[in-house]
Amino acid sequence: MARAENKEMASPTAKLVADVAKKARIRRKLTQEQLGKEIGFSAAAISAMETCAQPASDDMLVGLERMLGDGMGIFEQARVYMRMEAYPPQFKPHAPLEQAAISLHLYATHVVHGLFQTEDYARALIGGGYPPLSEQRVDQLVEARVLRKALFDRDPLPMIELIIEESVLTRVIGDASIMREQMQHLADCARRRNVTLLVLPLDCGKFGEYAGDRGGMTLVETPEHDRLIYLEPQDESLLISDPGKVSTYAQRYAKIRSQAMGPRESLDLIKRLAGVKE
Repeated sequence: MARAENKEMASPTAKLVADVAKKARIRRKLTQEQLGKEIGFSAAAISAMETCAQPASDDMLVGLERMLGDGMGIFEQARVYMRMEAYPPQFKPHAPLEQAAISLHLYATHVVHGLFQTEDYARALIGGGYPPLSEQRVDQLVEARVLRKALFDRDPLPMIELIIEESVLTRVIGDASIMREQMQHLADCARRRNVTLLVLPLDCGKFGEYAGDRGGMTLVETPEHDRLIYLEPQDESLLISDPGKVSTYAQRYAKIRSQAMGPRESLDLIKRLAGVKE
């Protein structure tokens, strides 16, 4: 919902988009209603964007580029900056590394990893977090999280592996319907050629070995083939590049992987939870 106080809190990119869009619209002699009709938004939504009461959504930026961009790509580039500005502060340094990575190895311990969340799951999770967030901020964070999924279809395709705790699959976020949709989405992701999805079973520590006791982690391989570790405990972030420390984390990840179910067994479990019959 657009609010007057949002104008004072608008990001630099949102202000630039508003200014350029308004000037381009006026130069083309379009009313807010006419522009909105062309790109699928109401006149009120265009007005809110131009006054920074409601920053342009990703879909609106696509429409603005088509109608007002003049081939310069300014609104297309703004999509990147707007996305970056929407991320939580602790995630911003990691976001470009994630999107550029040639491989990601992920271990999720409490909730479904952000790259694999459905929109409804993400909204229930973010909207139910603490401290409480405004409706607008929830919308921004959900949109930013959903847009991260473009990585799955990037060219060249990245290789992505997710190890997820079995407890995550049975921890209800939102409601049963949201969880069924989330399980179906995980199953669909697992069928991608560039994705491996493994479940770490609840009983993996019954013989005294549980390699995942120190929490989740992300192993990143950059286009230069450097390896990094990203950790995000309690809204803080830590990016590790020291080769010795990276090696230790990589070995721990390998041990976690050795205790997980295989890809087929993992997919079968997820499909059962989703109620999929094949």
